[in-house]
Amino acid sequence: MQYPVSPKVGPSRFRRFRLFSPILAGATLRERLIGCLGALLAIGLTGVISGYLFGQGPHLPLIVAPMGASAVLLFAVPASPLAQPWSIIGGNTISALMGIIAAYFIRDPIIATGVGVSLAIGAMSFTRCLHPPGGAAALTAVLGGPVVAGWGFLFPFVPVALNSCILVGLGLLFHKLSKRNYPHVVPKSAENTHQTIDLPSAVRVGFREEDVDAALEALDETFDIDRADLGRLLQVELQAAIRSNGKISCADIMSRDVIAIGEASEPDAARHLLLKHNIRTLPVKDPEGRLVGAVGLRELSMSTETIAHAIARPAVARPSDPALSLLPVLTDGHTHAVIIVDDDYRILGLISQTDLLSAVARLLPKEDNAIPAVA
Repeated sequence: MQYPVSPKVGPSRFRRFRLFSPILAGATLRERLIGCLGALLAIGLTGVISGYLFGQGPHLPLIVAPMGASAVLLFAVPASPLAQPWSIIGGNTISALMGIIAAYFIRDPIIATGVGVSLAIGAMSFTRCLHPPGGAAALTAVLGGPVVAGWGFLFPFVPVALNSCILVGLGLLFHKLSKRNYPHVVPKSAENTHQTIDLPSAVRVGFREEDVDAALEALDETFDIDRADLGRLLQVELQAAIRSNGKISCADIMSRDVIAIGEASEPDAARHLLLKHNIRTLPVKDPEGRLVGAVGLRELSMSTETIAHAIARPAVARPSDPALSLLPVLTDGHTHAVIIVDDDYRILGLISQTDLLSAVARLLPKEDNAIPAVA
């Protein structure tokens, strides 16, 4: 996050204030406040529920300390692979079990702590549930004193596994209510809509999975981000192109004489317009002239009744939107045109794949020795 430097504030003082800036990519004040609220509710309720189920007293702690660290991951960075449900439940439980085993066989607590944490990391890695608070769970199992010793091999399950399950359950509910993506699911990669073995047109040029693998191998480091998410972030090249050519708006390249049809019209009339004007997308409007959808020959072939039964959801944009921002939409293999509308959804224009291709062609550097394309 960038902050403007005030003329009254010197550079050194400005740098000190930057220490309070979020160090995580994508972190915002709103996200942090949501994380604080989630941790407050979840940790409190986890202790209350555990106490209700098993009672209170020195024989059983209501909640173990590693749950606080788990809450940081669960609510502050819910997209992290280390914060997913299996990572929290499996990581804490397995690590506590490794700590109990180390304490049982090794009487020296110093050696036992090192062995316990080491075993925890190895066990979490092999069971694909790496979770940093698991190291604290292993230490707690070794150094927990008479309370932990009294429970012995039950300690990893009560209270560690119990606390973890309750915390994850509350996290799932909280994230759902706050409309956050948890458990974190990476959207599926683009598929070839023509059902051939070719890669989708949108990914034939640019970064590919093998490029991500090669870069990770060259860096030889581990990053706290899902591999598929890393590939999605590499779409920054598109954002750079949009920024560099942001002056070209949809209004600059859109067709303004838009062929459209009313929603009460017959399918034959729509087919006639599509074939007569050699277009693939026909906007459909209501009696007030507002956009309600779009139809093409594919949609019309599936309906023999009115156009209203064949309407598909259209891709829309505003006149002021950057033209290049339509690239992902018009290269998805489904969409052939984007309809430009105003705030009342009245049709102002239309941008087809050809329109956008012509605009991109104008941006390419011209070379004197370029060989003209052969039709």
